[in-house]
Amino acid sequence: MNRGKTVAEKILSTKSGENAYAGEIVEAEIDFVMVNDVTGPIAFKEFETLGCEPFVEKIVLIPDHFVPNKDISSAEQAAEMRRFARKYQIKNYFEVGKGGVCHQVMIDEGFAAPGRLIVGADSHTCTYGGLGAFSTGIGSSEAAACFAEGQLWFKVPESFKIELEGSFSSMVSGKDLIIRLITDIGVDGATYKALEFSGSGVKSVPVNERLTIANMAIEAGGKAGIFPADKMTLDYLGDRIRGEYQTVSPDEGAEYEKEMSYDLSELDYMVAMPHSPGNGKPVDEVDIPIDQAYLGSCTNGRIEDLRTAAKLLKGRKVNSNVRMIVVPASTRVYEQAMNEGLLQIFIDAGAFVSGPTCGACLGGYMGILASGERCVSSTNRNFIGRMGHKDSEVYLASPSVVAASAVAGRIVTPETIV
Repeated sequence: MNRGKTVAEKILSTKSGENAYAGEIVEAEIDFVMVNDVTGPIAFKEFETLGCEPFVEKIVLIPDHFVPNKDISSAEQAAEMRRFARKYQIKNYFEVGKGGVCHQVMIDEGFAAPGRLIVGADSHTCTYGGLGAFSTGIGSSEAAACFAEGQLWFKVPESFKIELEGSFSSMVSGKDLIIRLITDIGVDGATYKALEFSGSGVKSVPVNERLTIANMAIEAGGKAGIFPADKMTLDYLGDRIRGEYQTVSPDEGAEYEKEMSYDLSELDYMVAMPHSPGNGKPVDEVDIPIDQAYLGSCTNGRIEDLRTAAKLLKGRKVNSNVRMIVVPASTRVYEQAMNEGLLQIFIDAGAFVSGPTCGACLGGYMGILASGERCVSSTNRNFIGRMGHKDSEVYLASPSVVAASAVAGRIVTPETIV
């Protein structure tokens, strides 16, 4: 076989040293393996049974789910991470106050880069595909194997080609596109597929929006979500990348299982209704009162997201019936937002600003919903009980819709308050 290859096929071929195509099994060298405070302790226990030394330079440890620790159990999990890091002298350990939400830290600290193969014991590891990497979530036992071997087996996924044209209108964004896409194909519509984005419209999608889109590829069952690495990508990354990397583009003649296209200029503001990321509706068709507005997470807690929300909140107040929680995705993002005066805007508007944590997104703590409460959230999942009580409701939306809704007291488009 000697046909053109998709990005997923090319990266897995390079990392395995095989001429690999979709459907084949390969054993590939990984660039990095990441675990957090929830998935790490399980991986550590499995690794210790193997009786070998770890590939220290490939391991990244980032506590983020229960940061700061909320109880004794979460404190013990964090302590296990510290013990493992100290035992094996793992330099890539990001203590509380020096890191943040794991996927943003992977970007901030230069681990994520074009052409790399990165795995993480967290389902939203697919985020780095927004930079042109092949990145995907794995289990803790697989992470332990990566610690020991520095490599892992993969089934090379088939790819969907998502052709983009035009550019976003007004404040419509990548979050609206991915909610629309998941709604169109279903939450299992891309199971074990790589969603490969291409077309003339890609150049109008900012890199932070590409990261949002890639982040939620898993919500359609995807193995990965991949954007081509272009000048915008390299400008975005600047000089933060650690080590060497190589950009990868699809070949002419690459074969795709499915092809779809979207004109970005025709997209509406979208909201994913309870209880599925694939239950999308145009915001104009929704008029639902809310109790909480949440801005943050690995999906939409980047500096660009905070700027968007601050622009809408400046000189306005959060509705008296709503509590708004703002969580920058990392210490670096927090510091930048502080230096730009964004945190003051949020505080003046009546929002609560926190240091970086995954807490409320996974229903862990700090932002938990009571029975019957509704939250519009910039996060990536809205399953039953995701952010609290099983009788609460989570509505997924973009940062602009979250901010506008916080002011209006109900789910609205940004134009409603401007």
